[in-house]
Formats: sequence, structure tokens, C-alpha cells
Amino acid sequence: MHYDVSLLKCLAACLYELLSLVAIWLLCTAIFLGLFGQEDTALKHLCLQLFLWVMTGTYFIICWMRTGQTLAAQAWKIRLVDSDGATLCTSQAAIRYVLASISLLVFGLGYLWALVDKEHLFLHDRMLKTHFIKAGK
Repeated sequence: MHYDVSLLKCLAACLYELLSLVAIWLLCTAIFLGLFGQEDTALKHLCLQLFLWVMTGTYFIICWMRTGQTLAAQAWKIRLVDSDGATLCTSQAAIRYVLASISLLVFGLGYLWALVDKEHLFLHDRMLKTHFIKAGK
């Protein structure tokens, strides 16, 4: 099967996504600090990291379930779909987020996988049978 979104376009969208994430992280950090005060202990620091990870996941999961598009995907006119061309269900979106997170923790290997994958899919997309298509298709 051939997908119509290039690896370069997907990677560019990932980089663009960082702009949205920085804004989300700043807002969430401000909320956390407003509620719990300065992260002056290891426990507060860990809680802030977990809070940011959960809020980031919430953003991605909601976007993938509703339209298949985050803000960056909208800008690059791409959409995440399952093997049937439908938006992801809750479990698919949540599992994709967890697998993508693990991929980043292991030096981005799941993303680098796309360089050797015959269809240039990220490892988590290969495992879940998800892929990007041009928006509007």
C-alpha cells in the first residue's frame, strides 16, 4: 500500500507541533504552579512532569479522535486515520500516544523506524495500522 503523505511532511508537522506543545506546556505549568506553588521538591517536580504528559496526551487524543488533526496537522493539511480511513477510537488514540511517548524515551527509535520502513511509517503507526493521509481525502 502507498500512502500519499511524505515522511518529510510528517516530520515537518512534528516539528511544527512543538509550537503548539510549548504553548500547552506553559499554560499547564502556570496552572500547576498556581495550584501547588513552586516545584521545590522532587515529588512536585515528578507531579508536574506527569501532569504535563497527561495534558499533552489529552490534547493529542482528543484531536485524533475528533478530526484526526492536531493544529499542526491542520496547517500541513494532513490527517491521521486508521486502516479503514476512519478517525481513531479512544483506545487507538491512547495506545498511539503511549507508544509514541515510549518511542521518544528510547532516543526516538520509533520515529527513526520510518527511515527504514518501506512505507515510511513510524513504528507506532506500523503497529497500530494507522497512517497520515492528505486532509480532505
